[in-house]
Amino acid sequence: MTDIKIFCPATIANLSCGFDVLGLCLEAVGDEMIIRKVKEKGIRITKITGADLPLETEKNVAGVAALALLNSINSEYGFEIEIHKKIKAGSGIGSSSASAAGAVFGINELLEKPFSRAELVEFAMKGEVVASGSEHADNVAPCLLGGFTLVRGYNPLDVIRIESPEDLFAVVLHPQIEVKTSDSRAVLEPMISLKSAITQWGNVGGLIAGLYTKDYELIGRSLQDVIVEPLRKHLIPNFDEVKYAAIQSGALGAGISGAGPSIFALCKGFATAKKVAIAMENEYLTTKIPADIHISKINPIGVTII
Repeated sequence: MTDIKIFCPATIANLSCGFDVLGLCLEAVGDEMIIRKVKEKGIRITKITGADLPLETEKNVAGVAALALLNSINSEYGFEIEIHKKIKAGSGIGSSSASAAGAVFGINELLEKPFSRAELVEFAMKGEVVASGSEHADNVAPCLLGGFTLVRGYNPLDVIRIESPEDLFAVVLHPQIEVKTSDSRAVLEPMISLKSAITQWGNVGGLIAGLYTKDYELIGRSLQDVIVEPLRKHLIPNFDEVKYAAIQSGALGAGISGAGPSIFALCKGFATAKKVAIAMENEYLTTKIPADIHISKINPIGVTII
C-alpha cells in the first residue's frame, strides 16, 4: 500500500471538570487526509483545503507530528500529506489534534503498523506544541483511541480508554469566531483554592464512575467546572444563556469544549439531543453571530481508513 485516505474525527476536551486530562471522540465531524509513501525521505505537506495553514513541515501540526514519528525509526521512505480541513482552527473541537493524529496514524499504517494506537499518542502530542505551545493529549488521545480517554499522567504518559454508555450523545454549538488556545490559557490562574480543587476532584471521579456504571444522572451531576469555566466563559458570547437553555431542555450537563468557543452538551438519547440542539441554536441566534450545530454519537474507534 502506497497511499491511504483517512477520516480524522473532532474531539471534545476537558469535559468541564477534566481540564487537560479528559476527552471524547465525535462521530459526526472530522477532517480528511490523504497520505502517500514516496521514495524521497522526509515529510512534505503538499495540499491544504478548507483552512489557511502553513505548508512548511516544521510549522504545521501534522508535519511536526509526522517528523516525530519518522525520527524515532529508520524509515527508507518519505511521506506526502494532503489535509482537507472540515474542523475550523480555533473552534475548540480539536482541529489541530485531528491533523496531528491523522498524520501519525496514516504513516503508521503505510509502514505496516510498527506502533500501536496508544504509542502514536506521544508523537501526535508533539504536533500540539505548534498550536498551543504545550504537549497535551486530551484531544489527540480520544482522536486516536476513540471513546472517552483519561490522561492519568504524562511522565510517563498513561492514557486510559473508557467505553461510552450506548445512549450518550454529544451536541456541539460552534460559533463562527476564533478563540486561540494560547489566549484562553492566558486567562487561567496558576494557583487555585483547596476548596475548589476538592470539588473538582470529586467531579472527575464522579464522571469516570458514571461512565463505567452507565449512570447518566451521575454523569450529569459531575459535569461541573469550578476552576476553568468561570475564567474562560467571558470569551464566549452568551455562554451562560446557551448552557442554561441546554440544561433546561434536558441535557445532562454542558460546558466549554476545549479552549472554546464551542459549547458542548451531553445528552441521553437522540431525541433529547435534538431538542437540546434546537434550544442551544435558538438561544445563540440572539447574538447575531453565525454558528454551526452538530449532534453526534460518541465515536468508539477514532481515526479510520476511508
